[in-house]
Amino acid sequence: MAKRIYFISDAHLGSRALSDPKAHERRLCDFLTGIMYDARAVYMLGDMFDFWFEYHNVVPKGSTRFLGKLSELADRGVELHYFTGNHDIWAFDYLERECGVVIHRGPQVIELERDAVGSQGLAAPMRVYLAHGDGLGDESRSFRFIRAVFHSRLCQWLFRNLVPADLGVELGLRWAKQSRLRHTFGGVITNEFGDVLATHISHEEPFKGEDKEELVLYAKEHLSEHPEIDAYIFGHRHIELDLMLAKDKRLIILGEWMNLCTYAEWDGACLSLNSLEEQS
Repeated sequence: MAKRIYFISDAHLGSRALSDPKAHERRLCDFLTGIMYDARAVYMLGDMFDFWFEYHNVVPKGSTRFLGKLSELADRGVELHYFTGNHDIWAFDYLERECGVVIHRGPQVIELERDAVGSQGLAAPMRVYLAHGDGLGDESRSFRFIRAVFHSRLCQWLFRNLVPADLGVELGLRWAKQSRLRHTFGGVITNEFGDVLATHISHEEPFKGEDKEELVLYAKEHLSEHPEIDAYIFGHRHIELDLMLAKDKRLIILGEWMNLCTYAEWDGACLSLNSLEEQS
């Protein structure tokens, strides 16, 4: 059987908006265990951690099962690619050195080789544009200002060298929690200690429509200038979307691994968007 390629994003490990963070992490690790023997590569399109900042000799506490599973996959020869998102911009070299992960700090185009052989030989590979998705199509000044600050090497250096690790991680987790609460609606969220984080919260902002969804608009504009691209795969938005942009041109938004547990899979012939629940 041909080796498969998997795409996942937005697990937000360690999030204080999770009722049971360890169970959440185990579910992700169980999935990675299940694909270990048939995977050729795993592409993680950002925000796998709710907050990740590497100090000189310190990384955030927790997620040891996930980090160990990445190392195990790498030791078995599975390619691991990690695209930094807006919650884990500050992944420097730890994941590469300790877990065998290749870090990508911007969009990449990859080619997915097809197994099918016809009269003309192997079919042309599928060209796929990969990115976390934050900042793509968002023209707001406030977002671009914050993104510029977070990506600034000077600001990173100041935070790394002037803010103690305990305080820095605490600030990061609080920022991530507030960011989560701003983008959800209805219900109640508590953390593992029983603290009420927010009320009237139930779900992420729903799909806004093709004419308003930033990542859809970005993909359409990019495709008009790069017709050689066959598919776009993004994370970031926490919605599950599989949309045809044009004939044989496709956009996939991966959803997330906090509730939906969705992922994309390439089997050598087809690119599919799947749910962990459907596979159980």
